[in-house]
Amino acid sequence: MRLNELSDESLHFRVQQLLAEYVEVIDDDRLEQWPELFVDDARYEVVPRENSDRGLPLAAMFCDSKGMLIDRVVSLRQANIYALHYHRHVLSNLRITQRSDAEVQAQCNFVVFQTRVQGETAIYSAGKYQDRIVATDGGLRFKEKRVIFDTYRIDSLMVRPL
Repeated sequence: MRLNELSDESLHFRVQQLLAEYVEVIDDDRLEQWPELFVDDARYEVVPRENSDRGLPLAAMFCDSKGMLIDRVVSLRQANIYALHYHRHVLSNLRITQRSDAEVQAQCNFVVFQTRVQGETAIYSAGKYQDRIVATDGGLRFKEKRVIFDTYRIDSLMVRPL
């Protein structure tokens, strides 16, 4: 698939479907499928807005390959101990910011609600995604996903990807 051959509407729909699948595998706790949405040399980072605005490199979570994403999931499943909780993402305002034959850049807002075992639901994080997406034989995949969160503190251990 050549990205420039897609109409604006078709490209927007395909990017929206990739994002929907991304949040679905996180929210439905199918984290083993999460790395499959990225290319092998992908970059994934979760950055506080204040660092992003100031051009500071410090990230709350950083992975520079699909292998590191896989390691993150294995660690989460086998090594980390944390209180049971559920996430639910809400995405809005998807916009294609740039496109070429090789990649698409997109941005959208997100809110993540967290429900703990006691039944209490609260906003866990809010911010925006800045994505670089490429076409592969398996469909669209993330080359880079930059999660910029507006909330200045993380309420509890950041175990799951945002």
